[in-house]
Amino acid sequence: MNYNKARSFVYKNARPLDLARWKYLFEGGSKEDVLTALAAYQNEDGGFGHALEPDCWNPDSSPIQTWVATEIIKEVGLEEKDHPIIQGILQYLASEKDFDGHTWANTIASNNNVPHAPWWDYDPAAEASYNPTASLITFILKFADRESGLFTLARTLTKEAYSYFKAHFPMESVGNVSCFVKLYEYLKENSADTLIDLTEFKALLQQQIRHVITYDTSIWATEYVCKPSILIGSKASDFYAENQEICAYECEFIENTQKPDGTWAITWSWEDYDYPEEWSISKNWWKSDWIIKYIRYLKTIR
Repeated sequence: MNYNKARSFVYKNARPLDLARWKYLFEGGSKEDVLTALAAYQNEDGGFGHALEPDCWNPDSSPIQTWVATEIIKEVGLEEKDHPIIQGILQYLASEKDFDGHTWANTIASNNNVPHAPWWDYDPAAEASYNPTASLITFILKFADRESGLFTLARTLTKEAYSYFKAHFPMESVGNVSCFVKLYEYLKENSADTLIDLTEFKALLQQQIRHVITYDTSIWATEYVCKPSILIGSKASDFYAENQEICAYECEFIENTQKPDGTWAITWSWEDYDYPEEWSISKNWWKSDWIIKYIRYLKTIR
């Protein structure tokens, strides 16, 4: 794996946000630079849009794009509850915009008016999803005032989400599973074990992860599949030990499949879905994001 080629690509092609993330994670860069770049995607209602998630160019706030922001907040270790970005997100979630009383919407109607991937099409008849709700719950539990209605709601939603997980076990959606892993990890790390049975949750997730990981590694380089890095972020994960072999294989895969320009293959596309020009731009954005994810994974697991 050629680190310098990866670095060169990011410096030449990344969005300001992703360049700031690279510098923060690998070069001792500033957390504030990341947050300043992230704030450019935040709307007045506190939610995020503007293609923060590169497969949807909707400028409107949406739960999915707001979830992406929460992941970057976690990545840089922002803990200050009174930070304007965090308070804005809480404001958006408390407004109950794009919320049906149980889940935040996976897609929103205005997606259909802008360039986007087909999986972000809005369909009012679509079944409710816990992607990103199960993950947004963790953000609320971490940052909301414990006396607030939003915090109380999050506790209720935790129990509802877990009931849904058990009723739909095992799930096929990688996005749903990833959000439930994040919910489990937050509850465990914060000793919030009075909400649900974490021992049972862990056992079910161990089975769920084995169910959803793609063990046919021959298609990893050409198809969008579930690699362990999507669900297992470090050796400290409760799910690392029994997946150690496939995690080690992914490290080898990363080291052996880098392209000459320093990137890795983006194995999904929406260029045939009316927006070839926008997809070419988004694909380039994704390349920097995946460089960051892959190198961070190597540094964490190796």
